[in-house]
Amino acid sequence: MSVRRLHADQPDSFAFSDENASWASGQIAKFPEGRQASAIIALLWQAQKQEGWLSEPAIRTIADMLDMPHIRAMEVATFYTMFNLSPVGEHFVQLCGTTPCWLRGADDLKSVCRNVIGEPGDITEDGKLSWLEVECLGACVNAPMVQINDDFYEDLTAASLEQLLQDLRDGKTVATGPQNSRHGSEPEGGLTVLKGEQ
Repeated sequence: MSVRRLHADQPDSFAFSDENASWASGQIAKFPEGRQASAIIALLWQAQKQEGWLSEPAIRTIADMLDMPHIRAMEVATFYTMFNLSPVGEHFVQLCGTTPCWLRGADDLKSVCRNVIGEPGDITEDGKLSWLEVECLGACVNAPMVQINDDFYEDLTAASLEQLLQDLRDGKTVATGPQNSRHGSEPEGGLTVLKGEQ
C-alpha cells in the first residue's frame, strides 16, 4: 500500500453539525468507560460524510472527543483507504480497475473520466466531479462498474458512463445498479436456468 498523506491545504477548524454531534454522542455511549476510542471509525466516517473528506482538524477533533492521542486517530485515518484525505467533488467516482472490470472495459471508462473530469484526484471547476481508480468493489459479475458516493453503477460502457456523469452534473436523478437491461446479476437476456422440463 502506498503512503497516504494529508492534503497540503487544511481548513482552520472542524465541528460536527448539531445533528451529527448528537449522533456521535450516541455512538460513543455504546462503548464502556475507557473504551470510547472504539468509536473512531464510525466518527471519522460521519465527519467524511459531512465534509466529503477528512481534514486534519476533523481528525484532531474526533481524537479529542474520544480522549485518544491525535497520532492514534491519524494512524486510523491514513490506514483505511475508505477515508479521503483530500477534497473530492460532490460526486466522487471510484472506478474499479481490477482484472474483471479491466477485461470488460475499465480502460474505456478511465478515458471517459480523464476527458470529462481530468486526472485522478482532480476536481472539475464546478466542484461537481472527481475520480480515483480503486481496487475491487465487489461487483465483478456486473463489470465494469464504478461507485459514486454510496451507490454502484454497473455494466457500464464509455457512452453510458459519460451520460451518467453529465446527468449527475446537471442534477438529474439517475438509476443505480446495472446500466443495461439486466436485473441485478442475472444474465442480460433474462433467466434461462430450469426453464425446460426435467
